[in-house]
Amino acid sequence: MKGSAVSHVEVGHLTYVLPDGRPLLDDVSFRVGEGVKAALVGPNGAGKTTLVRLIAGDLQPIEGSVASSGGLGVMRQFIGGIRDDRTVHDLLLGVAPPGVRRAAELLAQAELAMMERDDEKTQLRYAQAITDYTDAGGYDIEVLWDTCTVAALGVPYDRVKYREVNTLSGGEQKRLVLEALLRGPDQVLLLDEPDNYLDVPGKIWLEQALRETPKTVLLVSHDRQLLADAVDRIVTVESGNVWIHGGGFAGYSEARRERNERLEELRRRWDEEHAKLRRLVVMLKQKATYNDGMAAAYHAAQTRLRRFEEAGPPEVPPKDQLISMRLRGGRTGKRAVVCEGLELTGLMRPFDQEIWYGERVAVLGSNGSGKSHFLRLLGGEPIAHTGVAKLGARVVPGHFAQTHARPELTGRTPCEIVMAEHARPRNEAMKALSRYELAGTIGDQRFETLSGGQQARLQILLLELSGATLLLLDEPTDNLDLASAEALQAGLDAFDGTVLAVTHDRWFAADFDRFLIFGADGQVYEAPEPVWDEGRVVRPR
Repeated sequence: MKGSAVSHVEVGHLTYVLPDGRPLLDDVSFRVGEGVKAALVGPNGAGKTTLVRLIAGDLQPIEGSVASSGGLGVMRQFIGGIRDDRTVHDLLLGVAPPGVRRAAELLAQAELAMMERDDEKTQLRYAQAITDYTDAGGYDIEVLWDTCTVAALGVPYDRVKYREVNTLSGGEQKRLVLEALLRGPDQVLLLDEPDNYLDVPGKIWLEQALRETPKTVLLVSHDRQLLADAVDRIVTVESGNVWIHGGGFAGYSEARRERNERLEELRRRWDEEHAKLRRLVVMLKQKATYNDGMAAAYHAAQTRLRRFEEAGPPEVPPKDQLISMRLRGGRTGKRAVVCEGLELTGLMRPFDQEIWYGERVAVLGSNGSGKSHFLRLLGGEPIAHTGVAKLGARVVPGHFAQTHARPELTGRTPCEIVMAEHARPRNEAMKALSRYELAGTIGDQRFETLSGGQQARLQILLLELSGATLLLLDEPTDNLDLASAEALQAGLDAFDGTVLAVTHDRWFAADFDRFLIFGADGQVYEAPEPVWDEGRVVRPR
């Protein structure tokens, strides 16, 4: 008889209702077996993060159960913040096994007690806490953490253990937690958007680590290249339930289309049979009123109809997101952007550049090299610089900000924003919002309560309505689900104007014509292909 799997996670008949009473997940069941790398995908707001939190035990379902073996390591969607006063030690302890966390808490309490009073009882308690921490594997895991901090931050654990988490970049925080989970003892990993904030070398490292680890992994990601390179199973969350594609991402779109066609056919047949049975019952009822011999047939038909309806119809095909981005633009002068001896103070060396009407230019390079500042300068913001950056005739810039912290939009609903900023009556505002799947109740939610993907789609709609002829897009696909990212690419293909986009999205960048690279050494240069790790490229002097 075979033994049980070393590591797995299984969800059984899980049902979850949102605090406002709306059903989100209904009778969800699936299993991720030993060593499988599975991705949760689906529209923004479908319940992917909620499902991860239910599996992690952060939320409790209305019904259903979760089982796993091999220990469960969890990376939550947001692992740090601006006001996070935790230390690197606290961050790593937060993803350690429960036994280590409990022993560390008791040791910290015993150390605090020793500082307050140094009697024999306190000393004995402290000695016991050290023994318990050792037995739980606490000191062993600190050796592991040293390897993790060297790999992620380039310094030993003892030198950074008391450093505040908010002094690390988002990418450094993610890399550090990923190193700890991938190297740690837990054999099942739940990773909610592990690639967000990682630069492309970091994403390539993550893809390789996922391929090589023997652990079972369930992750949430919108990065199409990562899904293509590192995942062997797709778990789609939509319409309150899930379905599984057993292959990789390459065949996913075709599999989803074929599945929906099968569901539509099954539903059509069910509707036809239902209508046929109802007609039969009506006909036999009429005949039974004047022919007693038909009563038995009438009752039999009634029973058959009742059982058919009790069995219920087949699953309704999920409604496709119909996102239509009508980015129109307009004809401008031949030279859309001209830079002469441009230098953003302290960020780059002077450079010259011409960008022509209609071009698609991807702005790539290292973090902190000035890419976002460059877009903001072209968008009209007062960015300190020397040299010249000028726009051509009839060039109207429209800026998509990397951060979703938009104080001018906070407290206002998408409908109010579109009505106020673009002089649209409510019905027209809602019509425009519906093309971005932002109408209905979403159109009347405050901006800050929208998901990251919904905020991003609203920003793109505002660009559309602004009449911009030069789109300045700063990481536009970061929070977009798969359908929204594809809709944006289709919208840009039809856009009559010029596009500059800062991106770490390799799939998205493949659509661009030119690649402007902002190097870590301050050099700005052009490359014929995307350059993701610019430090490895040897450039002519």
